[in-house]
Amino acid sequence: MTLVKGEIKMDETSARRMFRKILIVFMLVSIAAAVCPADSAAVIRDKNKVREKLADIEGLVWHGEDSLMTFEKLAAYCAPILWFSPDEPLLEGKSWGEIRIPMAFPFEEPVDTPVVYYRIRRLLIREDAGLHDLEIDPDDPGATLLDLSKLAGLDLDFFFYYPTEEGFGGHDHDVESVEMKVLFGEKGQFEEPVYAMAVWKIVAKAHGVLWYDNTLEVDEYTIFPMTILVEEGKHASCTDKNGDGYYTRGFDVNRRINDAWGVRDIIRSGGLSTGGFEAWMAKVRNDGDRVFPPLPEDSPHREKFVEDGVYAPDYAKYELRPFPTSEKAEDALKPFIDSKGYPEWPELEEFDDLKQLSSWFVEESFMKSIGVAYRYDGDHGVVFAFPLFIVKNFEEQMSGGWIVNRVYFKDYKLRDVGYNLMYTTSASRWVDGYFALGFESDAYDTPDGQERRTLFVSETGIKFRAYLKHSPLSFLTKLGTDFWGLRIGMRYYGAWEFSNIGYVVEIGAGVW
Repeated sequence: MTLVKGEIKMDETSARRMFRKILIVFMLVSIAAAVCPADSAAVIRDKNKVREKLADIEGLVWHGEDSLMTFEKLAAYCAPILWFSPDEPLLEGKSWGEIRIPMAFPFEEPVDTPVVYYRIRRLLIREDAGLHDLEIDPDDPGATLLDLSKLAGLDLDFFFYYPTEEGFGGHDHDVESVEMKVLFGEKGQFEEPVYAMAVWKIVAKAHGVLWYDNTLEVDEYTIFPMTILVEEGKHASCTDKNGDGYYTRGFDVNRRINDAWGVRDIIRSGGLSTGGFEAWMAKVRNDGDRVFPPLPEDSPHREKFVEDGVYAPDYAKYELRPFPTSEKAEDALKPFIDSKGYPEWPELEEFDDLKQLSSWFVEESFMKSIGVAYRYDGDHGVVFAFPLFIVKNFEEQMSGGWIVNRVYFKDYKLRDVGYNLMYTTSASRWVDGYFALGFESDAYDTPDGQERRTLFVSETGIKFRAYLKHSPLSFLTKLGTDFWGLRIGMRYYGAWEFSNIGYVVEIGAGVW
């Protein structure tokens, strides 16, 4: 296995909240163990109390005393319910136990049940545990044993294969995914330690565009197993926090709300009509269009689906398989598998402090976005837009929009310079508005030489964006961004009385 050193980032607040809750629970357990009687009956009673406390941990999917667990069983504890649109074409009119999607890859052994693939992409090993090679059998990687006592966390991915995709840009073969960040804790206060595993964050992918990710940070209202709404015909994935079959914007997704794709069942028809998600885009789900995961018998979430001793008796249940490489796939399918990366999973990364663990929780390298564009407002120029905190974007929580820096140079030899703070409602909608405030330092010639004046400047307008990665203009993405755009606005000089009003046009690369 390969040791990968993680990138240190500064945002720790959300990660500390989750990590602290688990630590508090285990501290309470330790105190209880210190004062309770030593007889066996008291130990049993205290162990039951421990389990009651553990059950209150947000995102808890398992707790127990055995630190050894196979890849496959670990994935099964975290595996989601899939909920399809009633008009999903691949259902072919089937529901309940007759559903057979998602399917096994065509180069693998077929089975008369749905199939979901899993991948443990990265393992965070505690610094004091020591790195070691995992004994992985290539013929049965799911049987690989993990020692949970050595883990701080891991990245767990689920993949769903559909033979076709319909609607705009439809094609054969479609591989969609959901990513989870899983946290581990343990405390030894009895003869055997008590271990806990909790899902902290879920990222449901939508059309391969990072800005479209449906991201949910788990809270006390999150119900497990997690329900994933599957978009009709196109199969983008979306988190459904309370499993009610409806996508509720701002509830089922709680990060980058304005940019999150949601679930847009109407896209199968080839139209969107608006840049952002609207409630009418998602169809109401029927109870019988769900597919259930193979939850282990000791899962804390299994009992609510048991009837007459049988788990989810009326529903189809999928089989879990390790995510394969594309070695045996046909040429048309290979890119869909290869694009998911990490063919030799898992990678091992050493965790040495809470700050590093926090950076793992919040890592989003694509958020470090820079825009570069040609500008014309009567003078030719160039403009640069970049995150408010240089390496980290600032999302305005009340509106869900973004505030970024914008610097432009224009006029003869680019001698004029301007700076704005710009607000925009999203970073990825194909059309949305913006507003900017700042100053401009204007150089001008006089009989005595060159002089400068500084003017208050404001600007407002709209921006059109296009995602070019899968378009005939995809060669432009080699410049470092998948988005290109056109901005049209009105510029005003003056703080209280507008003067010298004019148009602004920009065209260039980047979401901003």
